[in-house]
Amino acid sequence: MNLDDSYAYIPLLAIALAGCLLMALLVIIRKRSTARVSFIAFVADGLVIVASLYSAMMVLSGNSKRNAFEWYALILFIAIFIMLPYCLMLATFEPKKIEKLVPKSYNKEVEKLQEKQEELKSETKELSENDMSLINISRDFMVHAADAYTSEKGMNSFLEYINTVIKEQINADGAAIMMVDDFEDVIAVKAFEGDFPPPYKLPSDMPHKPVRVATNFKFASFTLTDNVFGEIASSGKPELITHPEMDSRIYQNGPEEFLKCGSYIMVPMKVQDTVIGLTALARKKDSELFNEEDLKKTITLSDFAAATLKTVITVTDVIEQRGLSKEAEIGAKVQDSLKPKKLLSVQGLQPSVLWIPSEGVCGDYYDMIISRKDRISFILADIAGKGMTSIVIMTMIRAMLRLVVNTTQSSGKILSWVNRGISADSYNLDHFGSLALINYNPISHTVEFSTGGNIPIYYYNSETGFCSQISQTSEPIGVEKATEYKDFVQKVKSGDIIITYTDGLVESLNEAGQQYTNTSLLNIISANHNKPSKEIVNLVKADLKKFCGNVNQFDDETLLVIKIQ
Repeated sequence: MNLDDSYAYIPLLAIALAGCLLMALLVIIRKRSTARVSFIAFVADGLVIVASLYSAMMVLSGNSKRNAFEWYALILFIAIFIMLPYCLMLATFEPKKIEKLVPKSYNKEVEKLQEKQEELKSETKELSENDMSLINISRDFMVHAADAYTSEKGMNSFLEYINTVIKEQINADGAAIMMVDDFEDVIAVKAFEGDFPPPYKLPSDMPHKPVRVATNFKFASFTLTDNVFGEIASSGKPELITHPEMDSRIYQNGPEEFLKCGSYIMVPMKVQDTVIGLTALARKKDSELFNEEDLKKTITLSDFAAATLKTVITVTDVIEQRGLSKEAEIGAKVQDSLKPKKLLSVQGLQPSVLWIPSEGVCGDYYDMIISRKDRISFILADIAGKGMTSIVIMTMIRAMLRLVVNTTQSSGKILSWVNRGISADSYNLDHFGSLALINYNPISHTVEFSTGGNIPIYYYNSETGFCSQISQTSEPIGVEKATEYKDFVQKVKSGDIIITYTDGLVESLNEAGQQYTNTSLLNIISANHNKPSKEIVNLVKADLKKFCGNVNQFDDETLLVIKIQ
């Protein structure tokens, strides 16, 4: 290199400029925490910048260029000397020792994050166990409901059982189940247990003795106004009352200790938007107050009870009003009341169903549940057997699914929970069947699904024009309690179609004994994929009728077509 070159300052300034750019990048990296940057790197880069600028100034001022470059080489050597031990340490130390170089504040944040993750795992486990407990209770409600269909005192016994279960689950001192009588506009006590300080005014001539007060409440009825029971039932809104002395609806009968009001939970039992009864729980004055968690659990249990009672009431109405005596006819009427009246086209979906029951009670069941903004659930089930047994299992599955689809659990986990509930060995029923659960997320445009048994799920791709099975055959629901069902996810777009059906449809026979087959079904759907889902279903129905003619079928036929709009 020629040291007399008058332009020697240019590369020095370029090095200084590059050093400044490097310094700025190091600051950004450290600020954004995208990588660890040691202060040694800042010092070394700073020395390079200072050496370059100082040497360039010496050249420009006319000083000896030799002295300038000697000064530059010295500072550059110092910068490299500082970096060498740091690089040597990183190259030779074990990774676990490098952790000591991490700032304490960073380590604390990591520890906090790990603690939160452990807490979340624990909470998730507790939530799952709690949900399973509730599902088991729902199953038991359904099993005991079966006795209410035929027994003369079945309804009263069933209400008493519900009342006892809820009282024990909430750890209440007293509990009562009340039912609304629409004809007389009153709400009457139908089940009562425990110590329940009455929140209404007792008759003036009644002796204030525990037995007399309890007897009065056990057979009491109230109007739907001017008392706490009637007003809460009329409002349809659950309430937690922890300060009864401040509630004008509650009458203090005292001064006896057993009459002093403590805390109350009152939850209307509703079927859709209709209140059919009221769950009332009480704790005495000296007992621990109810809390919000108690209220939430009571609401869940009351929803279970209401869904089950709806089935029992429907059966009773059918028997009384129509005078039906054949089990199959009764079951068919009950089942017809359980399925949705129609499938709604919502949030970019166009669902349609074909449902052709065979004689007696149909073992097929379908449902559509809009549980959250990010989940619309479709259910198709084929329950083994006929008669009231299949109805009991069907209503159990329906109640369980309507609870758990509202959680954040996946379709496979939900099916696993339902299977555990149905697989219990505490009662003697042929309790198994095939089930498909399809959850559509209108936000991510994905279909998450899981199946138990032989109900298939097909996907028609509007882009390729190809229809393929996306589900797998697995263990039926109710056979093995330990079965865990898998999750599957399918991304969908406008024009795609999700198809599921029960085996009765594709196994329909014609006069020659030939089956309709899934090939015939899928060909009709593929050929008419551009048409609305309702029209597609009608075309399948017409093709099926043409194939079978007047031949009677011995299994139920159900088809669910979900078109993405």
